[in-house]
Amino acid sequence: MTDTILHAFNWRYTDVADRAADIAACGYGAVLLPPPLYSSENGAPWWQRYQPKDYRVLRSYLGTKPELEQAIGALHGRGVRVFADIVFNHMANEKSQRSDPYAFPGEAELARYRSERESFERDRLYGDLDVGLFSHWDFNPEGDIMNWNDLYESNERWLNGLPDLDLNPWVVDQQRLCLRALNLLGFDGYRIDAIKHLPEDHIRSVFETDDMAGRYVFGEALTSNDHEENIFLWPLVLRTSVSFYDFPLHETLRRVFSPGGSMRELADPAAYGQALSWRRALTFTVTHDIPNNDGFRWQLLDGQDEYLANAYILGRDGGVPMVFTDHDESPRDRGRWYEAWQRYDIVRMIAFHNAVHGSRERSLFEDDGFLVFARGDRGIVAINKTEQWQHPRIWTYGLQHGRYRCQIHQHDMQVTGEYFDFAIPPRQAQMWLWQEG
Repeated sequence: MTDTILHAFNWRYTDVADRAADIAACGYGAVLLPPPLYSSENGAPWWQRYQPKDYRVLRSYLGTKPELEQAIGALHGRGVRVFADIVFNHMANEKSQRSDPYAFPGEAELARYRSERESFERDRLYGDLDVGLFSHWDFNPEGDIMNWNDLYESNERWLNGLPDLDLNPWVVDQQRLCLRALNLLGFDGYRIDAIKHLPEDHIRSVFETDDMAGRYVFGEALTSNDHEENIFLWPLVLRTSVSFYDFPLHETLRRVFSPGGSMRELADPAAYGQALSWRRALTFTVTHDIPNNDGFRWQLLDGQDEYLANAYILGRDGGVPMVFTDHDESPRDRGRWYEAWQRYDIVRMIAFHNAVHGSRERSLFEDDGFLVFARGDRGIVAINKTEQWQHPRIWTYGLQHGRYRCQIHQHDMQVTGEYFDFAIPPRQAQMWLWQEG
């Protein structure tokens, strides 16, 4: 099964369409597209996509509705599902640009809709563009979040100057209509941006409806420690049906790859509450927020540790893995994730993931510095975070005997006998697939 998600961060729709065949050939099963709701057409910075002006129009710096439809069609034609990043917590901060910052899209935009009717009708998703969408009655009172660990403030106050939508029947109806129209456009699922800032009733009212049946819905509850997870993540996991970014696992990965961390923690982290259940987890090694926001950069893994962590999330049994790729939006990380989606090591890891998908995982050797585990009877993953070669002896019971090939390095090895001695290079990962007896 091909389920790995390509996060096409800040990609233009025409680029997505042009690369649909290559995306499928690399083994991806889905693509997460940037927020498609109407935002500044001249706003090149990525964060502009997270400041919507109108739900009823699909237009942004990244393209128009017809270009979006072309991208969806190109991906579907290759058997790749398409997910949309959805921003329903807030609207754009336009306080400095117009007299009524709570009227969306605002009188100037409505006048533009009328004067450019043909082009805006082309990009219309639903509804009547001759009337406004939201007014000041649809927002919580102005005031930014001050205590970021207070659930009430997180739900009801503003996120850094962004007008925070109130949970009222009109807002809920418009968000449902928007999702219904996006479903008809062809989206197979949705990423809920800033889900920890949405009240539980809001999530249930909008995302747990008959319209969303059969679609993959996952939320970004950005947390960095057990305390934050207990406030913002675990209650939503228990009381909603959506899936979530596996920030508990990311916290575990950071701890494991720290100087004093132990690889033993990765043998079964969900059993100890250090990862989400495999049914509800979207796994990752980096998200777009981590490198692009100063407050989150401390969560970045070392480059080589990120490579080892990629081997882990694409080698393990559990969760839906996501690969992040950008166009060098982060000025401090030039080239690190640029075109990463088709980088040789990533593509080979996805090939291993697809080959063993659904196979049971079991530990073959655990140590503080390295880990070896099997996937079914024909896959073996070995990860060594230390600076020395490691030579664990594994019991071959339950494994096919014969020739295996490392999907990353394309080396062969022969597994025979009751026991087998591994050789794992320093700071390296291996993903072995059985080839023949």
